Amino acid sequence: MAEKDSYSRDRVSFGAIASAAVLTLIVVVGIVVYVTRDSGATGSTPSVAETVGGSGFATPEVDILGRRVDVPNNAAGQPLPQNVTRQRKSGDADWLTAAPEGTTAPFGWQRVFGASVPFSTSDGPTRLEDGLAVGYSHTPQGAVLAAAQITYRLNARPADRDLYVRQVRSSAQQIAAYDRALAADRLPEQQPERITKYFVASDAFKVDDYADDLAIVQLATRGQVVDGKPTWSTIRLVMVWDSGDWRLKPLSSNSAQTGLIESLGGWTKW
Repeated sequence: MAEKDSYSRDRVSFGAIASAAVLTLIVVVGIVVYVTRDSGATGSTPSVAETVGGSGFATPEVDILGRRVDVPNNAAGQPLPQNVTRQRKSGDADWLTAAPEGTTAPFGWQRVFGASVPFSTSDGPTRLEDGLAVGYSHTPQGAVLAAAQITYRLNARPADRDLYVRQVRSSAQQIAAYDRALAADRLPEQQPERITKYFVASDAFKVDDYADDLAIVQLATRGQVVDGKPTWSTIRLVMVWDSGDWRLKPLSSNSAQTGLIESLGGWTKW
């Protein structure tokens, strides 16, 4: 009974957080902003594994919303075998609306440094490089996968400079600001489990605009139940194709990038 009550309280807490703004720990003005009311969060001992290496999977777990999430033995994740023939082409009717393959199957959502991120069998990521997930297809599906992966990883590990420099399209000025935040010890190396447990898999995505060099995408994550009806918090992200892969473009403000919807009509479910 105590476990059930704890789960119910977590669902309420999650709804309150998500309905306010999905992933408020987001890249803004080129800096990962660490926002928490818990003054003891910085420097706290992380409760998630940080060992990068190994292969295969441990026993799967259940996230705060009661959904399966797989736990890779490598804390950085486990890329899946790819079937590139399943990638959509620009002439396909569902070019912008199709979901990448494999995300609804086991191992499609993995707990990486505490956050749930998607791995497909069609559009990447194809491999790990120095603990970073790379190798996304040059498609709308690849852009959405990269958006979810990079954003959630940054939120879980704000002080991962390699991730920020390599997978975010930042200017020299933005990197300098990020480095100042690092030097001031404003960014934790790893968010504790009491925070990462809310970084759950999004339910759906939408591609607002797509070109070979830029994609504008949205993610919708489960939020509060209002008047008996579910809601979803949304976040809008801009991805750029750079040096053969997708990278996240920092936005000057998050004020217009988050929203709340009451239906997933017009959205693509993973």
